[in-house]
Amino acid sequence: MLKVGDSLPEFVGTNQEGKEINSEQFKGKKLVVFFYPKASTPGCTAEACNLRDNYSVLKKKGYQLLGVSADSVKRQKNFSDKNELPFDIIADENHDIIGKFGVWQLKKFMGREFMGIVRTTFVFDENGICTQVIDKVKTKDHAAQILE
Repeated sequence: MLKVGDSLPEFVGTNQEGKEINSEQFKGKKLVVFFYPKASTPGCTAEACNLRDNYSVLKKKGYQLLGVSADSVKRQKNFSDKNELPFDIIADENHDIIGKFGVWQLKKFMGREFMGIVRTTFVFDENGICTQVIDKVKTKDHAAQILE
């Protein structure tokens, strides 16, 4: 998994509108990349909506937001439209970006083990250097964790 001090990995992904999103377009900008397990599930919806509700504050502080999960473009589009998300979310079905950030890991839930996305948020400065890794995400108060 990426750590504080690591550089933003180069990536290309497809957002909820089917448009290409490239890590290059965030050069010189502060960036928050949040990974979530599955669109439209309760925890992921709470997290995305908390970021939506605090989007203007995050923007004022200079942050760009980018969500990523392994869902399809169609599922991401439904999730974005239903919750009126003002930021891009990437459909990373082939786990390219997920792998580069190191968030595809062994998880345990209700006595079973499986591979999945570990809910994690990475904050990068204008130079593309990771300044914060949030691995204990409070889905209902996530913006406050980023702004701390």
